[in-house]
Amino acid sequence: MDNDCVIVGASFAGLACAIALARSGLRVTVLEKKADAGEKLHTTGIIVKDAVDQVAILDSLPPQLVRRVDGVRLYAPNLHHVDLRAPGYYFLTTDTPEVLRWLAGRAEEAGAQIRYRALFTGAARSLGGFDLGEFGTARFLVGADGPTSAVARMLGLGRSSQFLFGLEHEYAGTALPGADRLHCFIDRRLARDISAGWWRRRAECRPAWRSGCAAAAFLPSGRCHCSWKRSHRSWTCANYSHPRCAPG
Repeated sequence: MDNDCVIVGASFAGLACAIALARSGLRVTVLEKKADAGEKLHTTGIIVKDAVDQVAILDSLPPQLVRRVDGVRLYAPNLHHVDLRAPGYYFLTTDTPEVLRWLAGRAEEAGAQIRYRALFTGAARSLGGFDLGEFGTARFLVGADGPTSAVARMLGLGRSSQFLFGLEHEYAGTALPGADRLHCFIDRRLARDISAGWWRRRAECRPAWRSGCAAAAFLPSGRCHCSWKRSHRSWTCANYSHPRCAPG
């Protein structure tokens, strides 16, 4: 076999996998269709505390690429707001293109080979692994190529059927009070078909909403990163405590 493992996709999952396997002494090749890992991203710029606690490589993230966020400021349509936080919990907003380029560098330092502009088109099962044509052979094949994974499709694996979709933009020179918070705006003018509600359990009051919201977070550079997202599934923001049952 030419490789112990071929990984399709050089985003967070693919690069973390490449680093772990290469550090274990395996021969690893990553196939990435883009020109570099930070180009034309379709991934969030937020890293949650659970990932920071569990993924050792994140301990050495350069401080200039991240900003710590300790809570959420949730706005009603009239812009009245409530601050949500959980003691000891935080997440990191990132300069995501540079974080991915940094992770790619760590993968290559560990011994992984990253082949850019390499489009995965298929693989055939062979004795003891997979034949990927021009990309050689591998004992294992990892699909880290997103929700519409070509690897999952080829191997008949489970595939995503429900998606978040949205728009993101960065504003230079924007100032909001509370730069240490993620600012979430619940407003039908920003994301249509929102149904917002609050529910209480014991001493906690938790927000639950259907469809979407707009969110703004400050990046390490000081720019304001905004996103508008919708979903066809309900979801709940848990583990946050706040003094009132509804914003506004």
